[in-house]
Amino acid sequence: MPSDTPLIFLMGTTGQTGRHILDELDRDAGGARIRIGVRKQKDLERLRAEGRKAVLFDLDDPRTFAAALCGVDRMNILTGYTIAMTHQTKTVVDAAKKAGVRHIVNQGVFAADDATDSKYSWFALVEAYIEASDIAWTHLHPNVFLENMLSTSPPVGGTFETFWGENRVGYVALHDLAAVTAKVLRDGPERHGSRDYYLSTETMTSTELAAALSDVLDRKIGFATLGPADLEERFKKGTVEVEDWYARSGFELLTQFADGRMGYMGTVKDDVPYLLGRPAIGVRAWAEMHREQLLAFVDQTEG
Repeated sequence: MPSDTPLIFLMGTTGQTGRHILDELDRDAGGARIRIGVRKQKDLERLRAEGRKAVLFDLDDPRTFAAALCGVDRMNILTGYTIAMTHQTKTVVDAAKKAGVRHIVNQGVFAADDATDSKYSWFALVEAYIEASDIAWTHLHPNVFLENMLSTSPPVGGTFETFWGENRVGYVALHDLAAVTAKVLRDGPERHGSRDYYLSTETMTSTELAAALSDVLDRKIGFATLGPADLEERFKKGTVEVEDWYARSGFELLTQFADGRMGYMGTVKDDVPYLLGRPAIGVRAWAEMHREQLLAFVDQTEG
């Protein structure tokens, strides 16, 4: 491919979101070249064996940034949901500016401008730093991932866990988030610079979600409501391994859900059709796509 075509740098492709983004660009890169940054040597070797352009890139080691970003035109920023995102993004944006990167596509969260939850505040700081860099930017704001039903809250034995009770929340499929990310990276800053895109495509209460899954799976699906105290107990028992800052953020988020300060997360704000020219994937359509995986959880017995 000619060297004057845009070079897109992807990180996080070994995770669930990044993997979908890479799949989307494999289907249609829009004439751009793709370079993949990975942290582990074994992933580097695997990708190179597949014929991909891959380089070592570790968000916790800025020494890996220069070679990875040399010649890059557009990049996505995809960090973990921990306080480490602040210094990681600061250092990688500094490196991107030195390397002459022209467009950053950053995956954030579906948060109010004045959100006080610590995790959402970290994202606000990250976004402000990106905007101050003079590099063209696009922020993506996905709400709750439907794919959580396949990982953190699967319907094991026919029951899934929810931490927001009957509060309405908005959902988005990772397929849509990945397609939007790929679209923005393909089109570039001329079309998407200085834009915020929101992905909250359908809202449901836990009762409505259980009913939708029951309809699609033709099984009785229920839910168990857990609160901040339940989450704290799991952290203390070591059932869920997280850093202390993230744990405290989780308690605060659930507390704000309970007292109504997170009510905005129960709203639809759907930019998918504007970007992709098709409706977003709704809850029932998503469940149909993942029917076999969901049924495997339903038929599973705990313990």
